[in-house]
Amino acid sequence: MRLLILGINYAPEIISTAVYTTGLAEDMARRGDEVAVVTAVPYYPAWKVASGWRQRWRRERREGVTVTHCPLYVPARPTGARRILHHASFALTALPVMLWSALRRRPDLVLVIAPSLVAAPVGWLAARLTGARAWLHIQDFEVEAAFATGLLAESSRVGRAAVAFERWLLRRFDRISTISGPMLKKLCQKQVPEARVFELRNWANLAAVRPLDGPSPLRKALGIDRRHVVLYSGNLANKQGLEIIPEVARRLAHRDDLAIAVCGDGPMCERLLRSARGLPALRCFPLQPPEKLSDLLGMADIHLLPQIGGAADLVLPSKLTNMLASGRPVIATARPDTALGREVEGCGCLTPPGDAGALAAAIEALLDDPAERARLGAAARARAIERWNGEVILDRLHREFLRMLAVPDPSGLPHAVELAEEEHR
Repeated sequence: MRLLILGINYAPEIISTAVYTTGLAEDMARRGDEVAVVTAVPYYPAWKVASGWRQRWRRERREGVTVTHCPLYVPARPTGARRILHHASFALTALPVMLWSALRRRPDLVLVIAPSLVAAPVGWLAARLTGARAWLHIQDFEVEAAFATGLLAESSRVGRAAVAFERWLLRRFDRISTISGPMLKKLCQKQVPEARVFELRNWANLAAVRPLDGPSPLRKALGIDRRHVVLYSGNLANKQGLEIIPEVARRLAHRDDLAIAVCGDGPMCERLLRSARGLPALRCFPLQPPEKLSDLLGMADIHLLPQIGGAADLVLPSKLTNMLASGRPVIATARPDTALGREVEGCGCLTPPGDAGALAAAIEALLDDPAERARLGAAARARAIERWNGEVILDRLHREFLRMLAVPDPSGLPHAVELAEEEHR
């Protein structure tokens, strides 16, 4: 299979969508497929071009994948309008690369990763010009998330145009996937036929992230000497609902055995640093390299996963998978009937979005009950193995790619025939 992927985030970025797009591309290449990726120069989550990179096109060969990085506009402060320009600039610089790659490589399948939807027509056009199948994968519903976080006003002219653009785009791809059951239902609510949707979950790195038997060496390296650590690690952005963390730290100021660690980068970094002043329990650290991920997550007694209420079924935070794999309980600010609520149930606790008092109380109760922490942590690891196994998820995806293309699998059984037999049964 010849696979051409368009996605704005890719390695060497180390968090969020980049991790899964990179993992997918490299897995397909290991299976013997010919894989090419068109992406942006690395900039996320700091919203500045990474050190050692310049704003120009650059091609490299990475883990069997041909990767072309494209320049783009990177706003230092990503407002709604600036984000649109940011994604539009990537669409513009990726267009000639995608068309040239498609005409030269003649892909069987063009896979577009959203974000960003703005660039999706580029991938669709490349597929149509070469007779390839077009597949759109939605990591989050950008338009509705922009409304929920206040980046765009739904009643504005730009907001209405965004909704119309999304509706037009969803009708044009041969297959559309997303990462959770509620998000699949939302696709159907957007009038995408059920036969065209596919669940492609994000996955945990079960080999790299394992429960630690003893204290994490990162505690000493980061200068954390308090007995308990409550950790948030990931992108520091509006839709995470992170403004609740300083208020929680204030409510738990009497706990001199507690450190609340925030490890990440993004638009809210400076705001959190300012909020941490006068709160000795609240500590902010930069992102840690991938090789320290298991030590970082294992440093936590409890993982924090705040989220604003309006985004609950628009995105399932990718950081959850490795939190569960670390064998530590998770406290999320989500309702039980949301995608996030269902995933955390049984291996953590839920509190109402925006309720700092409830979140502080839940943290304190769990800190004071080591037996319950151990039980929930074991359930979290089991959940990761059961639902978030990357090998199983990517194998299922590869089979679906081959089925759609009616390509025989290595065992000799044509997937088109296999699918027909399943449908008959």
